[in-house]
Amino acid sequence: QVQLVESGGGLVTPGGSLRLSCVVSGTAFNMNGMGWHRQIPGKQRELVASITAGGSTDYADSVSGRFTISRDNAKNTVYLQMDRLKPDDTAVYYCTLGYGLGFVDRWNYWGQGTQVTVSS
Repeated sequence: QVQLVESGGGLVTPGGSLRLSCVVSGTAFNMNGMGWHRQIPGKQRELVASITAGGSTDYADSVSGRFTISRDNAKNTVYLQMDRLKPDDTAVYYCTLGYGLGFVDRWNYWGQGTQVTVSS
């Protein structure tokens, strides 16, 4: 019933930009928190950005100042704008949803993942 469909991944050179999108269906999008996680080879999966139902945002130190999470409730879509990309950003990125109006501590649904590769 609940689906998170991601798009926007790809190959980019260092210093470039990508914009990831995630369309949510099957639940009340505006009532829930959204996040972006990533799996970097050789490292633990990490939460890179999150946004509450009310629009408050939080970022991992590794991406702060370079990535921007946003949501468009009219389109049931969450975005991750990634600027000044580095090779260390290479990872599979996952869109995630957690129930509740505050910041999420348990992620209830995950997208399929989209590959982001930063390489020259």
